[in-house]
Amino acid sequence: MRATVNGSPTSLDEVTAHTNALDWLRDQGLTGAKEGCAEGECGACSVLVARPDRDGATTWTAVNACLIPALSLEDQTVVTAEGLGEPGDLHPVQQEMAVRGGSQCGYCTPGFVCSMAAEYYRKDRTPGSAAGTEADEHGAHEYGPNGFDLHALSGNLCRCTGYRPIRDAAYALGVPDGSDDLAARRGKPAPAAAHTDVTVAGARYVRPKTLIEAIDLLAADDKAQLVAGSTDWGVAANLLMTRATTLIAIDRLPELRDLTEDDDSFMIGAALTLSEVENRLDGRIPLLDGLFPQFASRLIRNGGTIGGNLGTGSPIGDTPPALLALEASLVLAGPGGERTVPLAEYFTGYRQSVRDRAEIIKAVVIPKPLAAHTAFHKIAKRRFDDISSVAVGFAIDVSDGIVTRARIGLGGVAATPLRATAAESVLEGRPWTAETVREAAAALADAGTPMSDHRASSAYRTAMLRTALHKFYVEITSVQEVSA
Repeated sequence: MRATVNGSPTSLDEVTAHTNALDWLRDQGLTGAKEGCAEGECGACSVLVARPDRDGATTWTAVNACLIPALSLEDQTVVTAEGLGEPGDLHPVQQEMAVRGGSQCGYCTPGFVCSMAAEYYRKDRTPGSAAGTEADEHGAHEYGPNGFDLHALSGNLCRCTGYRPIRDAAYALGVPDGSDDLAARRGKPAPAAAHTDVTVAGARYVRPKTLIEAIDLLAADDKAQLVAGSTDWGVAANLLMTRATTLIAIDRLPELRDLTEDDDSFMIGAALTLSEVENRLDGRIPLLDGLFPQFASRLIRNGGTIGGNLGTGSPIGDTPPALLALEASLVLAGPGGERTVPLAEYFTGYRQSVRDRAEIIKAVVIPKPLAAHTAFHKIAKRRFDDISSVAVGFAIDVSDGIVTRARIGLGGVAATPLRATAAESVLEGRPWTAETVREAAAALADAGTPMSDHRASSAYRTAMLRTALHKFYVEITSVQEVSA
């Protein structure tokens, strides 16, 4: 067993199922990547992995090495900061960071360099594209004159407050030249997934070949744990020392990685990462387009999957409120075959759902037609890379001034994500006016059973629910007035 690291075959023999990629890389003497938080918030552990794009070619993807199992890298290609350049022969990203003062204490620098390199090698980054474009109200994008999307660094934290020179370095980058091996690699196929099956120190890591095999493995071991992007499991393994007898990797199963659209619906494979879903949809579902920039950070979205965010059953996951507003359903695959469950009926309690122990989320289905007016509001302490205190998804249709359909999904205000059915009932069949919105906002404020914790008080969450609908109303009417 081996992976290719900085161009050299590197052994994975005797690596345990619960050893993360960061610890394994550091054991190889590659100590540029650091552990800052062990939960994917700081980006000090960022490395580049060769991942397939929609055509099967290579895209250099920055990921949190502290979260993913080292064994997930069997037969894969990894580049660390050491592999990008070295003293006397710096990579362009390293050179710009150095000459523009982007490195101060240096702890975070290798992670910044790897995340910046991923954007440097983005295939559709073109100098002059979206030049000078400022971030929208959600901070979705802020492009430099070289087409560099600064949001690529949203998952990297600098505790020395060196952000301005780091941004200067990012915006100073040119395009890769013809002698750049990593740029040339983008035109070649990405490494295929290895069908790993190894047991070390009593713990098994297995990457099944098919969905049926994964279901059989899950059914055979009631202590087995599914892993995809490991953005949730990796935190539990690092901080809580949680261990499973078997880790079943499903992130590269072909049956879970389709994204299709027909006249009736979109079907999104559960093992697609959030970044892949965003890229492949390309704005075709505006509500999700508003969600993606607010979902953690680019580093997390590069690893975390849409199925994983639903599979955890967390009441503060960001996708459920938006998907509830879109009236999504889940396709569950298990020993008895497949079944489809409306997302509104999926959650049954705190981190609990109707999904049976041996079932796997196969796909998310979003019906058409999509609502005409949508928005995703996330209230959190930080602009990016944070967990929501309250999240609200809106999807509303208005015809001749009357609300014909209203769907509102909520997160962070109860033990489960939920639909605000009372507020929806107030809106439907009523004029889309400030008076109707005030009445519906009062019903929305009564939704759920918000609690007080270190993120927000119960009273604050209630207040945010009340104001969310007012804000959405102002957003919609302002757009309509401009259009008129």
